[in-house]
Amino acid sequence: MKRIFVIFFIASLLISSCNLPSASSPDSAEAVQTSAALTVEAALRTPLASPTLASTTNNDAQATSDISSSGQPFASFEDVTNCRTGPGVNYERITQITPQDAVEIIGFYPPNYWVVMTDAGACWVAGEFVTPSGSLASVPTVTAPPTPQGEAPPDVSLQRWDISCNYATNDANVYIRWTDKDNESGYRVFRNNEQVAELVANSTEFTETITLLSGQSVGYYVVAFNAVGNTSSKSITLSC
Repeated sequence: MKRIFVIFFIASLLISSCNLPSASSPDSAEAVQTSAALTVEAALRTPLASPTLASTTNNDAQATSDISSSGQPFASFEDVTNCRTGPGVNYERITQITPQDAVEIIGFYPPNYWVVMTDAGACWVAGEFVTPSGSLASVPTVTAPPTPQGEAPPDVSLQRWDISCNYATNDANVYIRWTDKDNESGYRVFRNNEQVAELVANSTEFTETITLLSGQSVGYYVVAFNAVGNTSSKSITLSC
C-alpha cells in the first residue's frame, strides 16, 4: 500500500503541473504528460526491498545465533580425523570425521581425549585434533574401555615388493604385499619412517604412486596393530 501511495503522489504532482496556466505550446504540454507517464512507469518497475528476503536473512542469522548460543557441546575438526574404539592409536578405527562435520561431544577422558557421537556410533578422538565448543562443563568424565586382553599381532611377513619407475615423468609405482594375521585391528604403512596409510584389518597389500628421481631410493615397512600392541615387518628399500 505504501508503494501505491508513493506512485499516486508522484503522478498527482506531475499531472497538477500539467494543468497550471502556461504560455507553453501544446507540444510542451504533451511532453510534460509523456514525462509524467514515464515517471509513473519507472516507479512501478523499481523493486522495493523484499520483506520475504529480509525475513529469510534474519531467520538464518537467528538460527546461527541459536546454534552458537545453545550451549550444546560440539567438536569440529580442521583435518580428517580417525575416531577409534578407545583412547589410543592401537584401538581400531571406527570411522573418520571430516572438517565438514560437527559432532556432539558426549564424554571426556583425561588428559586429552573426547568421546563423540557419529553416524557410526560413539568413538574416541585425540584432543589435539579437536576444536571443542559449547558448554563443556556439562560433559561427563568417562573411564577408558577395559584393558585389552590377549597378545599383539605376530610380526608382519612381507611376501612381495616392487617398484615401477617412469623416467620421463619421475613417477614411481610402489607395490607391497604381506601375509594377513589373525588378531590385528589394522595395518599402518610407513615410508621413510613417516606413516602414509592406515588400512583396515585383513588388508594384504598397499600401492601408491610417488615422485622418485633416477638414482633415488625410498624405504618402507608395515606395522600390524591391535589394542594390546603392534609389530612390524622388516624394512625394505626400493630404488629407481
